[in-house]
Amino acid sequence: MNSFTAFRIHADKSGTQADFETLTLDDLNPGEVVIRSAWSNINYKDALAATGKGKILRKSPLVGGIDVAGHVESSTDERFNEGDAVMVCGCSLSEEYDGGYSEIVRVKADFVVPIPDGLTLREAMAIGTAGFSAAMAVQRMQDNGQTPENGPILVTGATGGVGSFAIDILSSLGYEVAALTGKPDHNDYLQSIGATQIINRHDLEMGTRPMEKALWGGAVDNVGGDTLAWLTRTVKPWGSIASIGLAGGYKLETTVMPFILRGVSLLGINSVDCTDAMRKNIWHRVSTDLKPKHLENIITHEIALAELPTAFDDFMSGKHLGRTIVKINT
Repeated sequence: MNSFTAFRIHADKSGTQADFETLTLDDLNPGEVVIRSAWSNINYKDALAATGKGKILRKSPLVGGIDVAGHVESSTDERFNEGDAVMVCGCSLSEEYDGGYSEIVRVKADFVVPIPDGLTLREAMAIGTAGFSAAMAVQRMQDNGQTPENGPILVTGATGGVGSFAIDILSSLGYEVAALTGKPDHNDYLQSIGATQIINRHDLEMGTRPMEKALWGGAVDNVGGDTLAWLTRTVKPWGSIASIGLAGGYKLETTVMPFILRGVSLLGINSVDCTDAMRKNIWHRVSTDLKPKHLENIITHEIALAELPTAFDDFMSGKHLGRTIVKINT
C-alpha cells in the first residue's frame, strides 16, 4: 500500500482542524516498525485532541489515536517479524508521535507490545489505554496492601472506559464496588459489570471538614478536583486512592490530615511513562487474572474508521457510555 487513509489533526493558534487525509509513509514519524492497523478505540484524550478542547498535541500535524493494534507489515528491529500481532497503547501517540487512526502506522520498536496469549486484536483495543490504566490502578492498590477486607472501593466517573474496567476488574477480584455517577439512567449497566452500590453524584454531600466520616476502603478516581479532595477525607485508615483522571478539574484542595492521621495513600497512575517491565506485566495480567469478565457489556459502540469524526461529541458532552472501538482493517 503506497498510500493510505489517516485521520490527521492540525492544531495552531488559529484553532484545531481534523479530517481524513491520504498519506504515505514519508508523511509519518520515523520508526522501526510499520503496522497494518486492524483496530483502535476512542479515549477521552482522543476526543480532546480531535476537537481541540484540550491541549494534547505537542506538535502539529499528527495522526490522531493513542491506541492501535494490528499486524507487523515490516520491521528493522529483530524483536518483530512480518505478520506478528502487536499493539501500541499510550506511548505519547497523538501527542508527540503519529497515532493509530490510520490504515498504516509507523512507530518506534520500543513502543510495540506483542498481543498476549488470551487476547484478540479486537479485545486488546476494547481494553486499550483505559483498561490498562484501570489494571495499573488495581496493581498499585494491591501492591500497597489494599484487600477486599478494607471495605468497598468507590469508582468515580463510573460509566466511562476506565471506570467501567475498574468496576469489572475489582468486582471479579472479590472487592465490593460502589459506583459514583451523574447518570442514574445507566444504573442497570453499572450493575451488569459488577457494581453493588450506585451513588448519584448530584445527591452527594461532600462536607467541608478536614476529615469526614470514613466510608470507603479505597477509591479509583477519574474525576479529580473537588471529588478527589472529598475522597481523601472519606477513605478509611490505610486505604488507597488511585488517581487517574481530571475531568472535574486539575486542582486538589485538601489537608495533610487524612494522610498522617488515617494513613491514606494517594497513588498516581501514569500509563504513558511506565517502565517496559511494568507495561508487559500489566498486559500479562490483563490477559489472565485481570481480564475483564464483562467486556462485551463494556463495548457499547463499534464503528468504522470513516465514522470517527462524528463520535467525539458524546465524549465531550459527557453522554458516552462504556467503550467505543474503531474497526480499521480486518
